[in-house]
Amino acid sequence: MLFKRFVEVGRVAYIADGPYAGKICAIVDIITQTSVLVDGPCSDVPRHAIRLNQAHLTDYTINIGRGVSTKSVRKNWEAEKINEKWSSSNWAKRIEARHKRSNLTDFERFKVQKAKQSRNDILRRALISAKLTASKKKSVLRSRAKVQQIKSKAAKK
Repeated sequence: MLFKRFVEVGRVAYIADGPYAGKICAIVDIITQTSVLVDGPCSDVPRHAIRLNQAHLTDYTINIGRGVSTKSVRKNWEAEKINEKWSSSNWAKRIEARHKRSNLTDFERFKVQKAKQSRNDILRRALISAKLTASKKKSVLRSRAKVQQIKSKAAKK
């Protein structure tokens, strides 16, 4: 399988660890094999060095040069509409859902549990009725086949 996300200047990354965890930023410069200089002017991430094992590379890139100013990063970030792309991605939606679930109160968790139970009850009843109709159809077909056999035997005699 080929790699599609390379560490490059302009690559947008999701910060998974550290004081800015949960925010996205752009790689501005590559310092070493294990650390990069990042800047996220539209996501409140100041320009600082970060280890690559703290960041996850995304599919998005912006067209910037090496070591450009924060102003240029902001301009290209807004031109590429990175915030809109990120918020519409499945990755961001999963993170948001995980955050919502972790912040539920006891009563909200109870309501979710009851909603799941009622959904499963509806699904179980639909499955049972589908199985019954399928078995009735099979029994009707079997009885028709038996009638045909009896008629064919009677016709032979």
